[in-house]
Amino acid sequence: MVRFVDQMGGTPVDQSGAGKTAGVVARVRAMVQDGTLGAGDALPSTRALAAELGVARGTVVAAYEQLDGEGWIRTRQGAAARVAPGVPRTATLGASAPRATPSPARDTSSAAPVLDARPGIPAVTAIATRDWRAAWRAAADAPLRNALSDPAGLLELRAQIVAQLGLSRGFAPDVSRVLVTGGTSEALSLVVEALRNHLGRTPRIAVEDPGYRSGRRAMTSAGAELVGVPVDDGGLDVDALRALPPVDAVVVTPTHQYPLGSVMPVARRQRLLSWATDTATIVVEDDYDSEFRHRGSPVPALAALDTAGVVLHVGGFSKTLDPRLRCSYVVLPPGAVPDAVAAARVARGPVVAEPVQVALAHLLRTGALRRHLGRVRRDYTHRRELIASRLDGVPGLEARALNGGLHAVVTWSGPATARAVVARTARAGVLVSALAEYEVVPGSAPDGVVLGYGGLTLPDLDRALDAFLGALHRG
Repeated sequence: MVRFVDQMGGTPVDQSGAGKTAGVVARVRAMVQDGTLGAGDALPSTRALAAELGVARGTVVAAYEQLDGEGWIRTRQGAAARVAPGVPRTATLGASAPRATPSPARDTSSAAPVLDARPGIPAVTAIATRDWRAAWRAAADAPLRNALSDPAGLLELRAQIVAQLGLSRGFAPDVSRVLVTGGTSEALSLVVEALRNHLGRTPRIAVEDPGYRSGRRAMTSAGAELVGVPVDDGGLDVDALRALPPVDAVVVTPTHQYPLGSVMPVARRQRLLSWATDTATIVVEDDYDSEFRHRGSPVPALAALDTAGVVLHVGGFSKTLDPRLRCSYVVLPPGAVPDAVAAARVARGPVVAEPVQVALAHLLRTGALRRHLGRVRRDYTHRRELIASRLDGVPGLEARALNGGLHAVVTWSGPATARAVVARTARAGVLVSALAEYEVVPGSAPDGVVLGYGGLTLPDLDRALDAFLGALHRG
């Protein structure tokens, strides 16, 4: 095992407050950069390193947590911390060392692998391997049955969802009002089908502009007519919604508006619910990214404020675990339209494989999902801080959506078009999305890009920002 004191010439760690943690962090970074520690090498235990350096164990725990969040090392409960794979010896120092805008001449392409920095990809590999495997062993151990799955979803999973909502979102519905769906898009298509069956005509649905494009495609494919409503710093503009001709439903992302990232204040939520109650309009709450709030206090879910039974609450596991699981859920209030949604779900038959549901129920029941969320929240906070430090002070740039979630929206003033910047960034080996891709009405969004950071390590995120800034300034 490498002795840190020997490698650093016996220099003691700074004993002043936060300097202790920063000193340990700096040592590990330096030893990775100079090749003393390579990918996969084990680090001392927190207890052993604390004794070696003469600091409290909590100091080393905090340092390892920061290094893990920055992507330098990987920690696992019950196993040695190890240097993360793919960390180059020349890696930058992360969020604590902001740098100037790179020169346009800097080469970020050539043999470097393509980085997918588009939104929607979480840190899938961050979950503890032990917890992940245990969940799938539970699925494999479930008894075989000569029966079809319940179209509403596995009862155990729905019960665990109710418990999770009670802890994290402030309401605990009856388990009979929870439906398991094949992703958010299927949930939205079920709402359209239910409205069409209930009304006997094409439903008219208000959506955020810009907003969730995959959801819009699902609703138009199911036969809905969509109308865009502008958003501002408080989310969907309720005054603009009120000014529209009557609609049958409105779909909102109040906790973290997608993609602009605004949070709907409680007062506006109450106005939206009051309007929906008065007009008998269904509100579909897509509780997007509610688990990842980096700044400020969590805002209660719309469903937790709903006393009139107008809110259909949609949540899922795509951003907390893995989008390939294709598993979401809808919480239904009492009423004719919600009952029609339940009928449509039953008519379609089971959609999410039962082993997937068993595995998810296990992750919820054992607390593995809660532990995973605590870990990735820390990681995402470090990545958010890196983006803020790299873009802060760059003339003409504005970064938003950084208070929560897994992506940033960057807009700018100047001649460069988003289409050109996205293309040049792709040629540098980094994929980002243009903000215009999320518009309902063409031209309603400013020039900008949406950059996802959920699945990137800090060195990868540094490279993505280099590519983006280089592409922007080459315009």
